[in-house]
Amino acid sequence: MRRLLATLIAIFITSLAFGQNGNYKAAGDDFQRNYNANKYDEIFNHFSQEMKKALPLEKTKEFLINVKNQAGNIDSMEFVSFQQETYALYKTKFEKSVMAVNISLNDQNQINGFFIKPYKNLQVRENKTINSLGSYPKEIGDIVLAKSKDLPNKAQLSIAIIQNGITSYYGIIKINDTIKPAVNQSNLFEIGSITKVFTSTVLASLVESKKFKLTDEINSYYPFPFKDSIKLTFESLANHTSGLPRLPENLDSSNDQNPYKTYDKNKIEAYLKSVVKLENKPSTSYSYSNVGAGLLGYTLGLSQKTSFQNLLQKKVFDKYKMTNSFTSSKNLGNRLVKGLSKNGEIVSNWDFDVLFAAGGILSTTEDLAKFAKAQFNPDNKELEMTRTTTFVIKGDTKIGLGWHKVESTNGDELCWHNGGTGGYSSSFVMNVKEKRAVVILSNVFDVNDSIDALSFDLIKLKTSK
Repeated sequence: MRRLLATLIAIFITSLAFGQNGNYKAAGDDFQRNYNANKYDEIFNHFSQEMKKALPLEKTKEFLINVKNQAGNIDSMEFVSFQQETYALYKTKFEKSVMAVNISLNDQNQINGFFIKPYKNLQVRENKTINSLGSYPKEIGDIVLAKSKDLPNKAQLSIAIIQNGITSYYGIIKINDTIKPAVNQSNLFEIGSITKVFTSTVLASLVESKKFKLTDEINSYYPFPFKDSIKLTFESLANHTSGLPRLPENLDSSNDQNPYKTYDKNKIEAYLKSVVKLENKPSTSYSYSNVGAGLLGYTLGLSQKTSFQNLLQKKVFDKYKMTNSFTSSKNLGNRLVKGLSKNGEIVSNWDFDVLFAAGGILSTTEDLAKFAKAQFNPDNKELEMTRTTTFVIKGDTKIGLGWHKVESTNGDELCWHNGGTGGYSSSFVMNVKEKRAVVILSNVFDVNDSIDALSFDLIKLKTSK
């Protein structure tokens, strides 16, 4: 058994961008579910072609059957970290032992790296972080500490947990080697791509008001033809099936401190007229697109002869009483938590022009909790529209309008989105059926792996508070 579990099965790992960690969440859930159900063919079907050649079906079955015979079923898989920036490490509790299951995905979300080793051989270096969260429920404090101990000095998390009709807040701040409680639910953070959920909410509101249909093309709102006569619908922009790339080719990537600030009306028009090139045929495949979401919001503003920011204020912030949500970081004073690099250095806030709808909102966990609770109202048709499946990405991973939808290990449907800017990471997950949600805002760049894992861990908890 020791030799078996230490054996590298196969690995074809390339440099990956982990912006969409919901794909890894789905991959881990799929593996656990199929492994426990003895559906080894299904696990094999999620392999890339290179992986299938290196580890044919019969060898895959033989290996997994041996693991099952000696370790039993999987009780739980806990995401730990991305190792060497290439594969996800899960601390996996089998019935008879604890092991490290490692999975990497290619650009098509196929498994192209997979191996299992004894977990004790891969333990992450323990630091000497002091836990001062004794005033929080122990289970919550332990989970939060485990996912935050490696954050830099002055890092903050602002957490809202909604269940049983009650919203509970758990803020933390790291001061040197100590994790302390912090009252920060009314402090402001950039929420990054969670903005896309609000963009889709504005879209749904206009569709409900009969301004246009989801399947209508946006082209009529522009006084010029798009390059190559490309046609784009509102729905395809909202659910990332437009075929547009992640970023526009004419975006100036040299300013990584504030990359969207100078991308204005002239540049988006030039892009649509003479630069745009689709990566896929529209409405046939999912490909996450910031330019698509930004273009959606900009077009919504054009359709109503106003700015998208004005629509957002009227149709979302005002409607849901989100009085501490903003479209600019200017003049926010001490309410704004300073963003940090992964090394703990203060970084500049991001400014947006026409691509604001892709990631420009600043908000608080208090306001986002109000928005989460509004999702639980069965009479709210516009919010229901944003959660209704419009495209199946892969297996149990789907997308509505903005919201990504994944199935948990116990079969519950979770709506999820995360976000990240130059100094912030965030995660928002909901179980609408059970009226539970978790919102996490942080002021640290590129820690979505830990923040997402924390949000999914916390939404599993069912506390009496």
